[in-house]
Formats: sequence, C-alpha cells, structure tokens
Amino acid sequence: MKDSFYFNQIYDQTAQGKTSDAELMIDTSLYPLASGSVFVRKPENIFNSLPHLLRENKDYYSAVFHGNDRTFWNRDIMYESLGYDKFYSKKDYTVTEANSINYGIKDIPFFNQSIPYLVDLPEPYYAKLITLTNHFPFLLDEEDIFIDEADTEEDVVNRYITTVRYLDQSVGLFFEKLKEESMYENTVFVLVGDHYGISEKYEKGLSELLDEEINIANHMKQQQVPLIIHIPGQAGETITTQGGIIDIRPTLLHLLGISTDNRYSFGHNLFTRDHNHPVIFRDGSFLSEEYIYKNKICYRKEDGEVVNTKICEVYSDVARQELSLSDHIIFGDLLRFTAD
Repeated sequence: MKDSFYFNQIYDQTAQGKTSDAELMIDTSLYPLASGSVFVRKPENIFNSLPHLLRENKDYYSAVFHGNDRTFWNRDIMYESLGYDKFYSKKDYTVTEANSINYGIKDIPFFNQSIPYLVDLPEPYYAKLITLTNHFPFLLDEEDIFIDEADTEEDVVNRYITTVRYLDQSVGLFFEKLKEESMYENTVFVLVGDHYGISEKYEKGLSELLDEEINIANHMKQQQVPLIIHIPGQAGETITTQGGIIDIRPTLLHLLGISTDNRYSFGHNLFTRDHNHPVIFRDGSFLSEEYIYKNKICYRKEDGEVVNTKICEVYSDVARQELSLSDHIIFGDLLRFTAD
C-alpha cells in the first residue's frame, strides 16, 4: 500500500447483484439496477465496456479468472457481451476437497493455478481475477489461519479477521510468483473489494472491534472498500478523494492514456474528481463532502447529526438524474446506437 496509489474513501455502491454489480460498474461505469442484476436481466445488451475500449485503443486481450461455476451470475453469457476473450472458471481448475472451502477453491491455490494461464495469454492483456475465500461466513481450515481471531461477541466478525489475513497472504504469494515469471514490472495492478465485508446484521460486532458507536456516520464509513492501484516503480500516495466503485474505470483509463470523452458512463477519474459531486448509491442515498442523505433524512457527515433536508436537495437532484439516465441506458439497450 505504501508503494501504491491508495484511495482511502471508496464506497461500495452495489445493490442486489453484489459482486456482479461491482463487475458491471468496473467494466461499464453504469449504475446497477434497483432490483436484480444486469448480469441476469440484461446480459445481451451492447456495452461500451472496458475490454472493448482496451481492445480498440491498445489492442488488449481480455480474460477473467474465477474458481466458481461459469453460470453463476450468468457470467458465461454476460462476459461475452462485455467483450472478454476468455473465461477461466471452475472447470479450468483442479478443485478438490482439500484445496476448497466455503464457495470453492481457496485463494492461494487459485492464484497458483492461474499463473500458467496468465503466462500463456497474448500480450498486452487485461486480466480480472476474482477470489472466493474472504467471503461470508468467513470459514477457514486450521492450516490457513495466519492470525488469531478477533475477540468480540460476534463470531462472524471474529472469523472475518482471519480470512482477510489469508487473502493478504495469497496476494503476497501471487506477487512473488509474478516476479519469478517476469510478469510484474510491466503491469498495472488494481486491487479492490467488490462489496462490503460485514453486513448490517453484524454491525454491533464490527463496532465493538473498531471501538466505535453505532450511528449513521460510522455505518456509512463501514461501507468503504479498499482500492489500491500499484504501478511498479511509481511512488506511493494516499489519495483522500471520496469516490465509489463506479469511478475505477475512468481512473484506469486515465492511467493508460485513453480518453474518457463520450463514453456514456457515470464514473469520474479519482485523480481529478470534483469534490462537490456526490457518491451515489442505488437506493438514492448519497454522500457529499459534508453530508449523508439516507432514507430521506439529511445528516451531517462529521457526527451524524440530523440537519435540514433542504441542504441535501441539490445533491438529491443529481442522484435522481444519474440513476434515471443509467436505467434508461440499460433498459433501453441504448448503447447499441453507439456501436459501429
């Protein structure tokens, strides 16, 4: 993190589609749907996606790596619409009882088995690897526990610490393997949490862990996800700009020197993002620099105190407009009119 661009105020903007919503935002910079998942409801749409843009501008090959069934979240169909050339799914991995837990293959063997596939990809390429182990209900085998559980009254929160540590270990080993294969130096790495770790149901245990009271300000802060962009040789910097998962695509395109003009998307480059533009969530709530708007109540972000709702109205209009426009694009398959 010290040698990377670390964005420390990035928020989970997913809805019912969870991981698939995060993938949608990263690849298209469109908002998820209020109900269901675009991956399931609109997989045959035309998308102005990251794989398409990278192919058009830099002749990139695109691949996804995920140790789950290829039909989960309708990925086998949706990835074709998004322009991916190859999808390595559960059938491409050696998955056994010994190397699996919870949702499937553990992260360390997942990364290890992905290396040979990465070596064979045509360069340059865009590769997306989706891990499984650090996922509710946060289960681990004894040999994979590298740190003591937390000590709260909530077992889910206690176990969460161990799976986060396991994921850290797997990423470290993955980087070592990439260096051994001479695949590290000329790569831009984007590490991001796709959605929240601890749900609201277990918020009491999380507040105990963090020694924070339960209020709207802390609740929103707990919706933050990590975003680290690592470029070998580039000096590290912590960037405090407030943003969301939807902002990853324009930020990456900026780093790659690809224009984001006329892309029909809603994300902002995090290096230049307007501080006055709110971070918008699917339910119409949002965060501005100073205020939180949720359930039609306006709060002061600093301490969670309720303030006059009129203060939030200007941001509410922006939120409604963006969500409505995104829905029109998706439900009307409007990007088909921009295709060559």
